[in-house]
Amino acid sequence: MKIFINIALVFLLLTGCGNSEEQLIKQADKIHAAILTVDTHCDTPMEFSDTTFDLGVMHDDGCVDFPRMVEGGLHAEFFAVFTGQGPRNDSTFNKVHQKTLAIFEAIHKNVEKNFAMAVIALTADDAYRIKKEDKIAVFIGVENGYPIGRDISRIKQYYDLGARYLTLAHTKNNDICDSSTDPGGPETNGLSPLGTQVVKEMNRLGMMVDISHISDKSFYDVLKVTNAPVIASHSSCRALCGSPRNLTDDMLLALKKNGGVIQICILSNYLRTPETNPEMGSKLKELRDKYGDYNALKDETKKLMRTEYRAIQKRYEKPATVKDIIDHIDHVVQVIGIDYVGIGTDFDGGGGVEGCKTVAEMKNITLELLRRGYSKKDITKIWGGNVMRVMRKVEEIAKTQIAST
Repeated sequence: MKIFINIALVFLLLTGCGNSEEQLIKQADKIHAAILTVDTHCDTPMEFSDTTFDLGVMHDDGCVDFPRMVEGGLHAEFFAVFTGQGPRNDSTFNKVHQKTLAIFEAIHKNVEKNFAMAVIALTADDAYRIKKEDKIAVFIGVENGYPIGRDISRIKQYYDLGARYLTLAHTKNNDICDSSTDPGGPETNGLSPLGTQVVKEMNRLGMMVDISHISDKSFYDVLKVTNAPVIASHSSCRALCGSPRNLTDDMLLALKKNGGVIQICILSNYLRTPETNPEMGSKLKELRDKYGDYNALKDETKKLMRTEYRAIQKRYEKPATVKDIIDHIDHVVQVIGIDYVGIGTDFDGGGGVEGCKTVAEMKNITLELLRRGYSKKDITKIWGGNVMRVMRKVEEIAKTQIAST
């Protein structure tokens, strides 16, 4: 009899655990159905050099398309107009500017082709309206201020084409500011005089200033200049992972004072300090030796290099996990509170972890948040409420400036 009771108790415990997990999945589904979910950074437009690439079709390769967004419960995505760094002269600036315009056009064409599924969003209110229409909201961000060159008027041109944030720099210094990762070190020791004009023009237009990728000094200079809250569209916490791309706790506190938001990047090397991985390092070196400077390649060759990079990543990388993502969210919440954190995946730009390798698996982030005791109200803020608050504030400040002139 005693043995029977013990077996019964074990059975109840096991079935109880199963039911609990099932309940969490159902709860996650309900939450995603009820709230607006936003990812503030993906690099999927790099795939648009292939004119046949269709966001409306589910792909086996890559991370983001509209069908998988629906599967993962993601309602709004910021698609990045990315340009890598190259020579800094007027001739090159003009060429890169034209390439930037072509990427904008490709995004618009892809959305227009899938008008039954997705719509370009320009405001925070647009995102909520489009979600009610049961469609996907497509935002646009410009990653790297490099194509602006020294021509401030291009910012408005990008804004008019739909850009609602601009990442001031990428992996190298440009004429706007220093990067956090330029191998040559600082050049202007922060934000340049041109950079000050860029930030003020973005404030005037109502375009969010994105401080991901920029140096610590550039970050603090931006906060001195801006009269609107800023975003880190895809960055994580340096207290947990020492990458210079991440924000220190002091930077988080300054971000809170500014009213901005950090969108946790789910790229493994920004979530936890990479383990020594000589095999992967060797394969990546072979890839670089084979192709040379990525930014100098033709679009078709870039695609081949990205495909080979993903194959190496899949075979040799020891990825972070969904738990690592939530560790960073936990850290932000502990340091500055629930109102200043969100998610910026960097999908198709290296982002993706075990348990969330594509946009189809986004609900796994919500499941882990629920396991750690986050409420629906908390999750609503993390998954889009916080960045939409910032976006609204940026819009409001721009309107106030226009009204006062």
